[in-house]
Amino acid sequence: MSTATLTERQSPWVVVTRADDPWVRAEVVKLQKQGGSVVRLEGRELGEPASLFTTFARELSFPGYFGHNWHALVDCLHDWHGHGADTKDLAVLIDRADNLATADFLGLFISVLCEAAWRANLQLDADGFPHEHWSPFALHFVFLLTETAPAAFAEPAATGMDVGVALTDGRLTATLTGTDWPGADSVTQFRTDPPRPSGIR
Repeated sequence: MSTATLTERQSPWVVVTRADDPWVRAEVVKLQKQGGSVVRLEGRELGEPASLFTTFARELSFPGYFGHNWHALVDCLHDWHGHGADTKDLAVLIDRADNLATADFLGLFISVLCEAAWRANLQLDADGFPHEHWSPFALHFVFLLTETAPAAFAEPAATGMDVGVALTDGRLTATLTGTDWPGADSVTQFRTDPPRPSGIR
């Protein structure tokens, strides 16, 4: 998996880290300097799918036809119009996201965010070729934690369809893996059981 960034069109698509992680501040500054946008969501408003859809629609100014479901969330995120910003590049930061670690839909949510980011960043058609009508833009998501360790998100996040997760530098990162996603990273699936010592089968 690539090094986490908010400014480049590369995975990982989702990062889970502590709110005081200096990496977040540095990446936000870089993104804004190159004309990108940062949208902050309140994690405590995302505890149920219905309120999650409403919050995303309100804060990202989704069109009125947004269908308030997971498929529609993917569509509106990867078709985001920038709303007057210098570029369409976007980072969505979820503040106080700790409660999402126990949400029964977390794996699906992470998978949906990864798919939206994969589409936005790569803009590939079904055959894996660049889409002729859509321009790619950087889209990434960051869950900011105040009381929970990022590792607490690893197992539920890894239940998302085709989601690969890794723990690096104290951050949990997520991306799409597999042949269904051209350009996807090869990621070793997260394991909760420790590796066996050599010589033990």
